Amino acid sequence: MDYNKTRALLAKYWACETTEEEEAQLRQFFATHTDALPEDLREAAPMFQYFHAAANMELDMPELDESLFTEQVIETKTAKIIRPFWQDWMKVAAVITMAFGLGYSISQFETKKETVALRTDTYDDPQKAFEETQRALKLIAKNMNKGTRQMEKLAYFNEATEKVRDN
Repeated sequence: MDYNKTRALLAKYWACETTEEEEAQLRQFFATHTDALPEDLREAAPMFQYFHAAANMELDMPELDESLFTEQVIETKTAKIIRPFWQDWMKVAAVITMAFGLGYSISQFETKKETVALRTDTYDDPQKAFEETQRALKLIAKNMNKGTRQMEKLAYFNEATEKVRDN
């Protein structure tokens, strides 16, 4: 394989578009060409040489005794799970908190419904409506008069400053 074809395959490899056969060609090329490579191919050579060596390596694995594995599985099935004592109490506390929260929200809903019922319209009784309106207007007038008293004091102050300026 020539260098141009290898460069094209490498570009395809870095773009994740190669097939397994093309990757095998790259591993084979870099395994056989350990001599002087061009600069752009030298950086990929160690990786493909490692892949080639790893593919040809055989692993020596001892035979596993399956009876040991099944005994361990049986032991884990019979093991009792021990939880901290507070973990069960936390569940109970969460349920109680939820119950109190639900009860509180229901009571708030009921009190809100009662306050809405107290704010009923008094139009059915015109005399009572008139009295309520008079009471509200008197309250507003009383508070407005407080503000006018303060304005009177400000007017006296302005008159005094004008007299001082004139002299």
